[in-house]
Amino acid sequence: MPFVLDNPEPSPWWMRRRTWVVAAAGAVVAGTATVALVAQSSGAACAAAAASAGQATYYAADGGGNCSFDPVSNPLVVALGNAEYAAGAACGGYLDVKGPKGTVRVKVTDRCPECAAGHLDLSRQAFAKIGDPVAGIIKVTYSKVTSPPAPGPMTVRVKEGSSRYWLALRLDNTGNPLSAVELQSGGGWKALSHTDYNYWIAQNGAGTGPFTIRATDTAGRRTTLTGVTLTVGTVQRPGATATTAASAPKTPAASRPGTAAAESAPVSPPPTGEPAGAAATEAGTEVTAAAAQPPARCG
Repeated sequence: MPFVLDNPEPSPWWMRRRTWVVAAAGAVVAGTATVALVAQSSGAACAAAAASAGQATYYAADGGGNCSFDPVSNPLVVALGNAEYAAGAACGGYLDVKGPKGTVRVKVTDRCPECAAGHLDLSRQAFAKIGDPVAGIIKVTYSKVTSPPAPGPMTVRVKEGSSRYWLALRLDNTGNPLSAVELQSGGGWKALSHTDYNYWIAQNGAGTGPFTIRATDTAGRRTTLTGVTLTVGTVQRPGATATTAASAPKTPAASRPGTAAAESAPVSPPPTGEPAGAAATEAGTEVTAAAAQPPARCG
């Protein structure tokens, strides 16, 4: 009969308590964790991600965690070790994870400090879709997903403590991890700095708003969000325009003149049965036979 030993060490406020249960070995490992995904390069939309072999455990995740996302009712999420979490660069991305019972798509929402590379700490719900929870730990293969359908429109949350003098923004429903977030300032764009808890910061503030924000993801797609207000603690669904960037810089300049880009259709259609303006109730999706097909390789 497995037992659970809680971790007595205190954790920062943005981290969630979690325990690992290894039933098959009759042992228990405890600790705190958060989910994350390795950031992809701007050319990742062109090639299928190679599958990696590893192992998976599970914990009582709620969809929040170190990436500061909001809890959801049925979290299909994963926490990664420090190397793959990449100081928050993996937040908001997705992995397809294959286990003994099938494949599940999970969202990176947390960090697992104790996990080595290749160790995925899944939510209990995600683990149950691909393995027997009684086993506690299973062998898996996993790969990054490029430009998956988002569960809803892109959202923005202004962090508590923000003011005209200091501004922190969290973006969600981005599909891919983000490589850059910029604020329109004068005739150009001001780059924001990214934290390991997945907020984008304007250290000297940006005034009282409303703001126009430009987000660039790791596949090079850009989305411009307009009408973001300085309303703290509330998830906002601002007007969005998706554009295609010919070459998305990995590290944008502090100020870059705005450039016009042709509007493009979404890479993938939104999931069926989800109204366009509805809040997401589930982080991640179970992979269907069609969705599980890897993208075509280049050349």
